[in-house]
Amino acid sequence: MSFEILKPFGPSIAKVKIPDQIITEMNSFVDDLTKDEEKMMNLDHGHHLAGNVSQEFRLDIEFMNKIKWAEFLGKSCHKWLLDGHNISIKKFDIIASWVVKQFKNDYNPIHYHSGQISGVGYLKVPKDMGDTVQKSKTINHNGKLVLIDGSKKFVCTPTYVIKPRVGDFYFFPSYMMHTVYPFSDTSEERRSVSFNAKIDDEAAKLK
Repeated sequence: MSFEILKPFGPSIAKVKIPDQIITEMNSFVDDLTKDEEKMMNLDHGHHLAGNVSQEFRLDIEFMNKIKWAEFLGKSCHKWLLDGHNISIKKFDIIASWVVKQFKNDYNPIHYHSGQISGVGYLKVPKDMGDTVQKSKTINHNGKLVLIDGSKKFVCTPTYVIKPRVGDFYFFPSYMMHTVYPFSDTSEERRSVSFNAKIDDEAAKLK
């Protein structure tokens, strides 16, 4: 018997690794920024975002150019769409890229982004994000990202749960609903970086 498993429905997700040099430079930028109250106020991005978290601030264009952040995002996005969907993009314009500093009990409610392409990656992750309240639980979502698409159907799950690991970066369509659960029992920071981008209209058309 010969058969194939096809997946003609539902969006794909791309997972890539952030170069170590970019992680180091971005963490240094963030650590220095938190010491500069005036600059932090100027780059504050929290009023544009859904999160109930300690700090959210934009990455400025000069810094993104310096570490080749836009170049990394653009090349990765191009490969995802070309290899996964045979879509060739001619334009990749970042609307915004920002860092989220999340601590104990912070969370991000279910939301979606603007543009056509979004993504999130991890710069710092606590060693332990705490236990479940009911110790007998076998699944612990503390501090995890959940991507949501559609509803539960036979042989189809509507959620994809991601455990954050430093250096992992995920691309997904900006309309995809997602949420980040809070965590507990630690004073450590969960630090992530996200972006929204527009691609050319022809490539973004539904097929």
